Amino acid sequence: MALAVPYWHVDAFADRPFTGNQAAVMLLEDWLDDSVLQAIGAENNFAETAFLVRDRSGEADWELRWFTPTVEIRLCGHATLAAGHVLLTQDAALQNVRFRTRKAGVLEVRRAPGGYAVGLPAIVAQRGDYPEAVAALGGAPLEVWRHPDAYNVFLYASEADVTGLRPDCRALASLGFDSFIATASGSETDVVSRVFVPGSGVDEDAVTGSAHAVLAPFWAARLGRESFTAYQASARGGYLTCRLDGARVWLEGHCVTVVEGQFFL
Repeated sequence: MALAVPYWHVDAFADRPFTGNQAAVMLLEDWLDDSVLQAIGAENNFAETAFLVRDRSGEADWELRWFTPTVEIRLCGHATLAAGHVLLTQDAALQNVRFRTRKAGVLEVRRAPGGYAVGLPAIVAQRGDYPEAVAALGGAPLEVWRHPDAYNVFLYASEADVTGLRPDCRALASLGFDSFIATASGSETDVVSRVFVPGSGVDEDAVTGSAHAVLAPFWAARLGRESFTAYQASARGGYLTCRLDGARVWLEGHCVTVVEGQFFL
């Protein structure tokens, strides 16, 4: 008999279907083999599939892992937000939910005026150089900032510079699993960005929570305030409110469930 796994397809950082970033959320009784989880991630073919198992350690409510179509990743904001949306929708009295992850610590999703807020570790990049990435990304960034966990920020002079990029994703993929975050001051929001992660099977991500965990301290220092609005200018597009809170970044946005059902194994 086939195993039926509860399944949700959620558009995260979206207030209507077909915008924001797609994530699959799947509730498991116990962990399946990693090869099966990866095969499911490939089958779903979203930027991330979030897998949840009840946490038995007492440290959090659920264990959480994320898989792209090709690899397991260490941190994903939009799929965490989607997972929180699923669980909080099921229980109207629940105000927050905590997730124990393997490499990003304990994360939290809570209800917020703008839908939900997901708390992620702040990722502070340092000024550096990355000429191979600049050549593949295109344009002429004013500054390059890097973090050892493979996050790279490229500051451009204008929003038009960011939206006009046509990167060589094959060349970016050859540089490994890095995230390449192009950003500038925005016209309708404080900050605009685009994010490319071709080495992890996602040429351009739609709306990237982990990238904004880097952009929050990066832009807070430039704007002189801890909170700002952001827009990720992908084809689907998505809006966020970002707030730096010490070593934590809170990203606020809406979610929309577009599919609910069962995944058969």
